[in-house]
Amino acid sequence: MKYIVLLGDGMADCPVPALGGRTPLEAANKPNMDYIAQNGDMGLVKTIPDGMPPGSDVANLSVFGYEPDIYYSGRSPFEAASMGISMSDTDIALRCNLVTLSSEEPYEEKTMVDYCSGEISTEEARKLIEAISAELNSEIFSFYPGISYRHCLIWKDGKDGVSFTPPHDISGKKIASFLPKGEKNDIFITLMKKSEKILKNHPINQMRIKNGLNPATSIWLWGQGKKPKLKQFAEKYNLIGSVISAVDLVRGIGILAGLKPVYVDGATGNLHTNYTGKAKAALNELENGSDFVYIHVEAPDECGHQGLVEGKVQSIEKIDSELLAPLLDGLTKWDYSILLLPDHPTPISTRTHSCEPVPFAIYRNTGGMRSNNTLRFTEKDAASTGVFIEHGHTLIDRFLI
Repeated sequence: MKYIVLLGDGMADCPVPALGGRTPLEAANKPNMDYIAQNGDMGLVKTIPDGMPPGSDVANLSVFGYEPDIYYSGRSPFEAASMGISMSDTDIALRCNLVTLSSEEPYEEKTMVDYCSGEISTEEARKLIEAISAELNSEIFSFYPGISYRHCLIWKDGKDGVSFTPPHDISGKKIASFLPKGEKNDIFITLMKKSEKILKNHPINQMRIKNGLNPATSIWLWGQGKKPKLKQFAEKYNLIGSVISAVDLVRGIGILAGLKPVYVDGATGNLHTNYTGKAKAALNELENGSDFVYIHVEAPDECGHQGLVEGKVQSIEKIDSELLAPLLDGLTKWDYSILLLPDHPTPISTRTHSCEPVPFAIYRNTGGMRSNNTLRFTEKDAASTGVFIEHGHTLIDRFLI
């Protein structure tokens, strides 16, 4: 048996007025997702335990089968693992976004204009992070370039006690009340302020402004945590596995769990990613010895954060037609089971994550599953089945049978 998880980050949503009161999953034309729902096991799963932040870090840990209450220490250590950054047990990793802030002075009066600097290219971002590293690296702090706007800061022998806010939670808001808080918070505010001075007149930003693009005017720090220790996936489930994702977070969870990271050309983490390339890569992994492949697609989440209604619908349709369709065609040579789900909702109305349960559907081509042609893969239809998985990390046990 081959096992495939297809996770559309942030696909779940609330009814959207611009879609006639439908959710993006309800509005999208997605015959392959609906086929899985109609011919499989569908319900709702709670991927975010009570009291935990509704992030992709917590939710994807759940889907991988790791109880967040035990294994979660913060987002950035997973990203650091994906980037090949060595961390000691006493180091703290922080996500370092390149963001666009408004021009008011002083710094505290600025507004979060764009949490991703117009989805700045990886090549441009690398040069900006290199400029910041040259000025701000020290015996305590080290900056590392990542993909697009997503980068990493390692705090050597860091201390707990500082709280941070994700920048995608404060789009359009004044930053003053969302700056780092707690013991030693001034150190991080100083780094952010210094980064603005470094970036202000950088040629990359000047060219972006000239081309009508959002410049990266500051770093924004968040997602702190220490290196977690995950039990190896092969030991837990006796399966050899691979992980396919364009974002360091999900790839890093896979790496720390002992899964093989797979890199796909043109996989960007946004709407214009290489959906078909991910399907081909997954089939290649299954052909070459993997029993389990975890495919993560970031595009719906990014569209949700940016308030792009049609973009979110389009991303779901592209997952269905350009990824799921060729994947199902290629899987026919094996007995297989596929799990389809979001990790969490990213409602268009709020432009950030929420913690409501999400729909899931499990389909096996070996038969023995129910059939209901009236169902579609939507939030409402998943709820109508009466199936509810209260502890998200146990869903994988229902899947891997």
